[in-house]
This record gives sequence, C-alpha cells and structure tokens, in this order.
Amino acid sequence: MFSNRAPIWRRSSQTLFPIVALWCCAVGVPASPSSATEIVPTKFVTANGMTVLVLEQHFLPIVEIHALIKTGSAQDPPDKAGLANLVASLLDEGTTTRTSKQLAEQIDFVGGSLEVKASEDFTTASARMLKKDADLGFILLADILQHPAFHKQEFDRIRTQILGEMASDNDDPGHVAMKAFNQLVFHGHPYRWPLQGTEESLGKITPADVSNFYSKEYVPGQVILTVVGDVTAEQATGLVQTHFGSWKKAAIPVRNAKKPTPIEKKAVQLIEKDLTQSSIVLGHGGISRTNPDFYAVTVMNYILGAGGFSSRLMESIRDKQGLAYGIMSHFDARLMPGSFWINLQTRSETTNQAITGVLAELKSIRENPVSDQELAEAKSFLMGSFPLRLDSTAKLAQVLAQVEFYGLGFEYFSQYPKWIERVTKEDVQRVAKQYVDPQRYALVVVGNLAKSKVKH
Repeated sequence: MFSNRAPIWRRSSQTLFPIVALWCCAVGVPASPSSATEIVPTKFVTANGMTVLVLEQHFLPIVEIHALIKTGSAQDPPDKAGLANLVASLLDEGTTTRTSKQLAEQIDFVGGSLEVKASEDFTTASARMLKKDADLGFILLADILQHPAFHKQEFDRIRTQILGEMASDNDDPGHVAMKAFNQLVFHGHPYRWPLQGTEESLGKITPADVSNFYSKEYVPGQVILTVVGDVTAEQATGLVQTHFGSWKKAAIPVRNAKKPTPIEKKAVQLIEKDLTQSSIVLGHGGISRTNPDFYAVTVMNYILGAGGFSSRLMESIRDKQGLAYGIMSHFDARLMPGSFWINLQTRSETTNQAITGVLAELKSIRENPVSDQELAEAKSFLMGSFPLRLDSTAKLAQVLAQVEFYGLGFEYFSQYPKWIERVTKEDVQRVAKQYVDPQRYALVVVGNLAKSKVKH
C-alpha cells in the first residue's frame, strides 16, 4: 500500500500460533473482514495524548497491538544518521525491569511475537498473542516503549551488529546503487541517508544521543496505538488505561523538515565494481502519500513498470530486447515527497541500450494515451488485490495505523476501489506528464565501467 521497502526486523517468535494457523488454513477462515466496508474502528484519545484505534474481530482468538510512533530517520541529526533506527533497535534489548532475554522468553512462552522496526517517517512496535495472553502483550509492549534501559553493553552490541549489516550491504551492487541514487535525489534532505546511517555517522552516536532522542520523540502524543482482534472496545480501553495511562504527557516535538528540492538537471554517478552486469537505478523525486494524484499515479505506474510481466518496461526491456531478467518502477510515497525510480540489471555491454530503452518508455507514457486494455487490467489488479493487504490482524493493524498517520480517513477502506476505478486514460497521461521526467533525472550505474561505457 505505502511502500515496498524491506523493514529492519528485530526479535520475532518463529512459533506464533501454530495450532491456530493450521486450524485456520484447514477450515478456510479469513484473517480479516470479508468486506472493507466493515472496517470501522473505534477511535479515542487518551488523557496523555495517545490516539487509540480498536477494531474488533472475534472469529479467531488473536490480538494484535500495534504502536506507530511518529518519528523515524527523517528526524536524525544531520551528522548522526542512523540514530532513530538505533533507538528502535534497542527498545526490546532490555528495560529497567526486564533483560532482553526475559522479554524474549516471556513472549515466546505464550507463542507470541514482539517486533520493532524503524522507517523514514515513523517507527513501529507491535505485540501479537492469543486472546488469553493479551494482558501480557500489553505489559511487554508498554514496558519497551516506556522503560527502555539502553544498557551500554547492548548499545555497543547492536551498533556493532548494524555496522556488520552495512558491510554486507556494501557488497550488494543494487544496495550501493540505491544508496547513491538517494544521495542525488534527496541532496540536502534527511531522506538522503540510509535508514541505518553510515559507518561514519553511526560511529558518532553515543548512548547519551540515544537517551536524548528517546526522551524527546517517544511521548504519548506521538503514538497511534492500534488494537485489532478478539477484544472488545471496552476491554481494549481498560487495557490501554492500565498499561499506558501512567505514561506522562509531554510536549510534542516541533517539525521543521522541508520538502526535498526537485532535480533541476540530469545527474549521473558511475561506480566501479568488477562485475559482469551493470546495476542501474534511474529516476527522480516523486510524490507524498497525501498527494491527491496518488491513485492516478498508482494506476499509471502499474502500467509503466509495477505490473510485473504485464508492464510496459517488462515487455520492452525483457521480452522484446532481452536486456534484463526483471525490471520494475516504483513510487515511494512518504510523508514528504519520496522518490520515483526504475531499477534493473543488464549485461555490461548492453548498459547503454537498456538506459535508452527505459527513457523511451518514460517518454512514451507521457506522450501516448494508454490503451483501454492496459487501463482495465491495471484497475482490475489493483482493486482485486486490495483485500490481500488486509488479510491478517497484523496487516490490518499496520494499515489502520498508517491511514490515521497520513490522515486518509477511514473511508479509505471502502473508497479505495472506487478511487482506482475513477482513474481515466486522460488522468494517466496527465500524471505521467507531471510526475515522470525523461530529461531531469538521476542515473546511477554500478559495474564494470570500461565495458559498459556509459554515455548517458
């Protein structure tokens, strides 16, 4: 729905509800309401400022508690990129009353899960368990959110672990290309840094930085708490009050983040790696999630490159020219305008041909109306696949929290198919001309530069 970025996962039980899962599969019980129109949560704001959403689902004895905290890497200090992710990574590594081992053992004992992950615009912490263990889920989630210990030994261990992940990522040409691409597209903006930061920036972060960031950003007014599953609104209200009611109200941090500056002219970065293939990323700035053209852009992008084997890029670059095994385009819609990018890998010798082919498709979708068949297939897929985004308590809690975060309104669940259906061929061409630019773009190529001989 919002992003295909891979999350940074922390602890998660591998034995979650095996009996329930088997039973569910055996009898075909859905994991979410049969109709999106049934998704109407109860909403209230606590005395300390937390926004709480409760959605009752009583067909499985499962409860998902999902906390979205309105802080992420976009709030990292300029010289300490990776701070928000490090704070999130330490939340479940021990509290003032429980060690990381005790947290893991207590949630694992009931077959549940406790997960924390950071992203650019927000951080999430969630607990999932059987109905009978809902109180424990609230206890543990409230503990890691309100009483993290940030022990020095855990700080050192997790930071070392993240540095190891960075070293591994630097061996991946696709990761290297995307990292360089973000630097070009988001020049001077917090989005330019990887979520984990860099080796240099992570080395500057101290335990005091972690504690200060937490104290400033982790306040009740920054939290959207979503409770989905076999619990009544009355029960959830009581549990929220019991476990989060004592969390002291505090000032919500002021946000001064500016929107990313659009690329004014073509920017090219070539990175040498001794490879037989070139990893290519081409694109520019994109749109925010609240952009009114989001749904028209979604349809347009499906036709262009997000539609798998039915997309224009796949048909042209893979099927007709045989230049790549796979290619896709993506609009990363965030709180502030994200990026639009196309990525692929091709043989070093065909790098220029592939780039030329991509630019030709960008030009084509701007200048030529899409066909009736392309439009119908795109809308059919997007409307038909929508329920799959809501087919578990975990997915539903996550989407509910984001709908609230972006201010989309709960009619989103019933209106999404209608908003997609309303998109016309004229809308597709209009947004292609407005949000796709084959002249002003960033291009990154990672590979054997002597063989690829990039001319773009």
